[in-house]
Amino acid sequence: MLLERSEQLHALHAAADSVRTGPGGALVLLGGEAGGGKTALLRRFRAESDAEFLWGACDPLFAPRPLGPFQEIVTGTRPHEVAAAITRDARARPGLILVLEDLHWADEATLDVLSLLGRRIEGIPALVVASYRSDELDRGHPLRRTLGELRGESVQRLRVEPLSREAVGVLAGGDGAALHRVTGGNPFFVTEVLAGAGEQVPLTVRDAVLSRIVQLDPEAVALLEAVSVAPSFMELRAVPGLDAALGAGMLEGVPGGVAFRHELARITVEESLTPHRRLELNRAVLRALLDEPDTADPSRVAHHAEAAGDAATVRIWAPIAAEQAAARGAHREAAAQYARALRFAGTLPPAERATLLERRSHECYLTEQTDESIATLRAAIRLRQQTGDRLGAGAALVALARRLWCAGLAAESARAGDTAMELLDSLPPGPELAVACSNQSATWLNLEDYAGTMTYGERALRLAAEHDVPEIVVHSLNNIGTMQLLTGEPDGIRKLERSLALAEQEGLDEHVGRAYLHVGWAMTRTRAYHLVSWLDHGLAACEELGLEAWSSYLVAYRARYLLDTGRWEAAAGDARSLLRAAGPAPLLRILALTVAGLVAARRGDEDPWVLLDEARALAEGQTELQYLAPVAAARAGAAWLAGRPVEAELRDTLEVARRWQAAAVIGELTRLLNLAGESPAGAGEMAAAEQLRARDCAYDAALVLAGAPHEAGLRAALAEFQRLGARPAAAIVTRRLRSRGLRDIPRGPQRRTRAHPADLTRREVEVLALVSEGMSNVEIAQRLFLSTKTVHHHVSAILRKLGVARRGQAARHFMGTDTDFPGRPAS
Repeated sequence: MLLERSEQLHALHAAADSVRTGPGGALVLLGGEAGGGKTALLRRFRAESDAEFLWGACDPLFAPRPLGPFQEIVTGTRPHEVAAAITRDARARPGLILVLEDLHWADEATLDVLSLLGRRIEGIPALVVASYRSDELDRGHPLRRTLGELRGESVQRLRVEPLSREAVGVLAGGDGAALHRVTGGNPFFVTEVLAGAGEQVPLTVRDAVLSRIVQLDPEAVALLEAVSVAPSFMELRAVPGLDAALGAGMLEGVPGGVAFRHELARITVEESLTPHRRLELNRAVLRALLDEPDTADPSRVAHHAEAAGDAATVRIWAPIAAEQAAARGAHREAAAQYARALRFAGTLPPAERATLLERRSHECYLTEQTDESIATLRAAIRLRQQTGDRLGAGAALVALARRLWCAGLAAESARAGDTAMELLDSLPPGPELAVACSNQSATWLNLEDYAGTMTYGERALRLAAEHDVPEIVVHSLNNIGTMQLLTGEPDGIRKLERSLALAEQEGLDEHVGRAYLHVGWAMTRTRAYHLVSWLDHGLAACEELGLEAWSSYLVAYRARYLLDTGRWEAAAGDARSLLRAAGPAPLLRILALTVAGLVAARRGDEDPWVLLDEARALAEGQTELQYLAPVAAARAGAAWLAGRPVEAELRDTLEVARRWQAAAVIGELTRLLNLAGESPAGAGEMAAAEQLRARDCAYDAALVLAGAPHEAGLRAALAEFQRLGARPAAAIVTRRLRSRGLRDIPRGPQRRTRAHPADLTRREVEVLALVSEGMSNVEIAQRLFLSTKTVHHHVSAILRKLGVARRGQAARHFMGTDTDFPGRPAS
């Protein structure tokens, strides 16, 4: 009996009908807690539909099978191949319905397929239904990001809620209050408890499942125990007495074998096993898998080998599973498999353990597990040094330098790179020295030192050619091309194009992502937005290749592009998505914070300083303009809008930019400095305004015009600021026009806070009203559903804008006892 699911069932049928009658497809994301009835709903939907179905599910393995739910549906070893195969199938059979279950267990490659299908769903004549356990998605869960990216009119979200007390009563055939209380309305809990008719209601589902099992004959219990150790399914060849197993009522037939009807029941049975029995059963499954090694799934073999305590088999099969996962773009699963191998690697020679550590470090590096990547690589270096492997230690130190830089540890990164260079330079030249030279080139690139980047980059290219190391050709071309692009040399983009093409040809996934990332960096630095198509292409490529960190940086550069070209809401959306992510790298967080802070400052509807203060704190101690320039420019721009001193915000960074002759940074910071000092814009700056306007950077162009020595320039700036909704900047230019004696000044869009000379935002007016009632910051935070820290920043902004020092003075302003404040509410 399916109760309280008619709304979801109707939505699924409506989505299927829209696909059958319309030109495109639809994606339905079905969430709910474990045991909430998602599978039962989907099975009813299938039973009521006359459409063709493809059905796949993810496995609850410690390291999931790459592309697990698609292995019985389509052929393909990489996400884009699987997505393309599904698309072809759907076009051959319009109205096809693809069901993907349990995506909370999905590997990265599977999520990449879902992302590709979701982005292209309007052109695919199929309904894709993806289910997942919403209660198992923590903040950093990979599926969380994928769900956030799936948006659009063709994407629908459904949720199955727990059953009501009335529905539980219908199932129980009487008063369902007690049963609802102990089960929380979870359909699985309810049905499992009711399956033991006449028994007392158990306190937990574990008791319900086990109380049902004790009524079965020994053969059926033994079969349930055997199947319980297989997280996905048990092959038919490994399950004697199949009829008895199915007859127990807790199992069902699935393609290739049998499985528990409910995963929670399987876990309950598995956890009830004695250690000896669990070991015995896992050994039996392992023997069955190894009987046919040519067709055995490496991830399943590794899983059962670990559970069976078979260290030798883990050491063989876990690295194979890791390599397979990495080849399919499932880098997080690859890292987990290498971790599994390392747990059993104690008896391996040091060199082999070091190799496993290095490979795990690389996979962690690709999936933003930066701290683990660094710690693992340090362990590998110690092993290399202990065994006197100077060449291996040098190569690992080069990799460590890259990892440390990504963690924001620039000084440590430079020391590691110098140590590697010194070590490898003392040995006969070889590929490792080429790697070290290219790494040194990258170090100078990050400092934006032109001579150092070119010197080491060209040496690396020569060594790479001598020793036939395509990866270093790719890396060095990227270094040199990026440096040239940052300095405005047209040959830079051509070198980056060559680097990308060779990386794609050689299958160097990381370097594909690096090419797109560096174009994003140089493009946003120099406002070279004729290259913006690289962002979209790069995001698609990085998502397909499972390069999480690279994708995040490209989103950050897209946010900056959107900010510069006046699409502030979209820019803020990208920035917020990055700030919500768990533990982003310092540079990535700085890029997001500065964009979000500038949107708030330019609109004038939120206090930007909590964001910009965090950005400054993250940049402290850094020496590279990648960190310093975004913070200095954002804080200086916000300071000018707020009437605060500007020079202190950018002085130190301007000196660094001059040291490295970073023309784009020098130009931007100098314009802000001149604007704050009200120095008239000269001919060169007016030409810069024209260039910025030609690049669709209207706000930056208007900033230059705001310092124009003539009325026409000021009016043009005001019109642009008003069009963009940049109220604080428009107010400043309006005052400058009035100071010239002009009166026919366009007022621009009205706003609720225009009545306040202090230009309080709507939120600040709300906070001030509660301050006038005598509320504390904690009480205000509770009333407005804000953090206490945010309220503190709002109060500080209010005091600053009103020109008062104490809350009581601000309250008197609000109540109208100070006659120079006309913004009190009408009585």
